[in-house]
Amino acid sequence: MEELRVRDIMIHEVTTLKRVGIVSQRDLFRGALARALGYSGHARRKVLDTLLVKEVMSSEVITTTPDAPLVEAARVLMDRKIGCLPVVEDGRLVGIVTEADFVAMVARKSK
Repeated sequence: MEELRVRDIMIHEVTTLKRVGIVSQRDLFRGALARALGYSGHARRKVLDTLLVKEVMSSEVITTTPDAPLVEAARVLMDRKIGCLPVVEDGRLVGIVTEADFVAMVARKSK
């Protein structure tokens, strides 16, 4: 695994908006706190429909590069307790690597 690079497992198709930041699954879970507060299905949907990206996104984004060693990217995910790393090259977003990408890689290798 040491010779593998982020580019070997990253996802190239990413969706972007004009805001600078990232919305992760964890951010969405926080945004879904309304469920834990006991809102009914209709009321919960109404609350979630009013959330704005800027209200749930993380604006301090940790990134990596396509040529970064995969081991290094995994360490950053673990040490920072984050689930994904946007992949940036020459100041441009070129992909994303997530915890799920690592799981998929291990699953493929074990076949």
